[in-house]
Amino acid sequence: MRRAGFLLFAAIPVALAVGVYFLPADAPAASHDTSKTPSATTSRDDKAIADLPPGLAAPAKKELAQKLVASAENSTLDWRSAYAYIEDIGDGQGYTAGLVGFCSGTHDLLTLVQHYTKAHPDNGLAAYLPALRKVDGTDSHEGLGPGFTAAWKAEAKLPAFQAAQDEERDRVYFDPAVRQAKLDGLGTLGQFIYYDAMVFHGPGNDATSFHGLRERAMREADTPAQGGSEKAYLDVFLDIRRAAMKTKRPDLDTSRVDTAQRRFLYDGNLDLKTPLTWQVYGETYKVP
Repeated sequence: MRRAGFLLFAAIPVALAVGVYFLPADAPAASHDTSKTPSATTSRDDKAIADLPPGLAAPAKKELAQKLVASAENSTLDWRSAYAYIEDIGDGQGYTAGLVGFCSGTHDLLTLVQHYTKAHPDNGLAAYLPALRKVDGTDSHEGLGPGFTAAWKAEAKLPAFQAAQDEERDRVYFDPAVRQAKLDGLGTLGQFIYYDAMVFHGPGNDATSFHGLRERAMREADTPAQGGSEKAYLDVFLDIRRAAMKTKRPDLDTSRVDTAQRRFLYDGNLDLKTPLTWQVYGETYKVP
């Protein structure tokens, strides 16, 4: 999760085209219906989602999403080059590695290696599982160090470990974010905004994690599934997300919000149509 200095983007909202995905009238806006069992609610949600356009889950849009995330996480559009990425960026979360910045201090890197080792017991990272369990939740490198980073880079050359990273990214971040966004009535841009927030903040429920941010946004604006304006809700969500980023570190660069997602929103590109031009950390990226 490579992040640089601070950029401030000021923009004037323009008229927005409507690109909302509405659920059927009898479908819940989110999985909070306490009158139904979790399995029944999930079944209804799945049925409602199945009737919606693929949105960010369409192959071309999913590829675009990975490029957008990679521009912010690894300063490149070549997102596959990030399989081998690993370093401690000094954010208190230990090593940051791979496609979406799996961290040794936030449990997702440990989970990835555990799942991979279950399928491939003799992999080069398996020997580091005891150390990864020990440092989980801390910024410690104890038992890791150069040997671990070398093993990560070597393993990342293998298609099996690349596939494992893809699967963990989808299981923990991409699929849940797209699912929740669709239940909230959001189109392709909103689905990406949720996905990027899930990657950066994690899927937890505290005030600076994804579900906490969403709950705060819903207290200030209705989602489209609740009858609200998609643009207004996403604007509030981005405000809250940006503030949460600054809470972590006041000088943190927020250009992935300011000069990327907010720009798409103010341009009325709710379907995240290409061509796209955006800036992150002062660099300009283009997708034709």
